[in-house]
Amino acid sequence: MQLVSYNVNGIRAAIKKGLIDWIEADRPDIVCIQETKSQPEQVDMTKFDALGYHHFWHSAVKKGYSGVLTLTKQKPIEVQTGMGIERYDNEGRVVTTHYDDWTLINVYIPSGSSGDERHQFKMEFLKDFGPWISEIRKKHGELIVVGDYNIVRDRLDIHNPDRKDQPSGYKPDERAWLADWFDNGFNDSFRIKYPEERLYSWWSYRAGARQKDKGWRIDYISITDGLTNRLSDCRMYKDILHSDHCPVIAVLDL
Repeated sequence: MQLVSYNVNGIRAAIKKGLIDWIEADRPDIVCIQETKSQPEQVDMTKFDALGYHHFWHSAVKKGYSGVLTLTKQKPIEVQTGMGIERYDNEGRVVTTHYDDWTLINVYIPSGSSGDERHQFKMEFLKDFGPWISEIRKKHGELIVVGDYNIVRDRLDIHNPDRKDQPSGYKPDERAWLADWFDNGFNDSFRIKYPEERLYSWWSYRAGARQKDKGWRIDYISITDGLTNRLSDCRMYKDILHSDHCPVIAVLDL
């Protein structure tokens, strides 16, 4: 099964840049999209239907903001939207799809880049997300948690690791949360296969960052221990150009 996680920075803009053509050519089994910036009624899903995808949205109350969408060829047993916490769910950040012996969570973790207030909101989201995930795991077993985490994991995952300004995504408190995440039951699919390789999933639009490969790795496909031996590969694809992010693609025997 080929699984894609992709922050498209606006699905309508990405479609105009050829997103559907790429999906049709590559034929992934599941595509988890973050930052749709759309309501379902604003997007013509006819072509996705024709390609055999079921689609499950969680859109923000505020139009043109945030939002996640899971496209899946395999119909889930059950679908949940949100975490049951209104202040987060109003921003359209989580879609959970349950299958026979595994569960997929598509998440768009808040960015704290607009200031201290949003960084605090991000840290509160992370504090609540961990226990919520734990409850899902108790009930449903093996998990795959994909999405834009908006956090750099290690020095290898940012082009300028010695920067002193500690921008959002590289602050000690959020990186400590992510370290704990990967120390307690979740595995970084990309690092399982490529422990020393430097690849990024996001580049600023400024100063030709993508062309110079001055990026950050902030998009992840996390898997629980029971799925690690079912992982064949996981890569980032810098040359796929529908967004300031690129897709992360994993292949798993599911």
